[in-house]
Amino acid sequence: MAGRDPQTGPGAPAGERQRLDKWLWFARVVKTRALAAKLVTAGHVRLNGVRAAGPDKPVRPGDVLTIALERQVKVLRVVAPGGRRGPYEEARHLYEDLSAAPDSACDAASPDAML
Repeated sequence: MAGRDPQTGPGAPAGERQRLDKWLWFARVVKTRALAAKLVTAGHVRLNGVRAAGPDKPVRPGDVLTIALERQVKVLRVVAPGGRRGPYEEARHLYEDLSAAPDSACDAASPDAML
């Protein structure tokens, strides 16, 4: 298929939009697209700081998603739209993880870390 780049998924133009639930599934944040839609409708996803209105909300490169998962909160910057649900190595090129690492955040806040 012409126009595809294995490093970033599809060779889509930078301004291309994609449904939020589809992007979450392609980026391997959730196991199924139905679970992605349920996560959004339950109010666990924020798009650029605003609660996402629905799973059909479009995301673009540069958008920041805050996702409240069961045991953690992920903050992801959309880098590219997905072309398919591929392996992890392909999916990780769809976003930049802005989440603070739990260990470094605890160490920095600890007074003993200064000693």
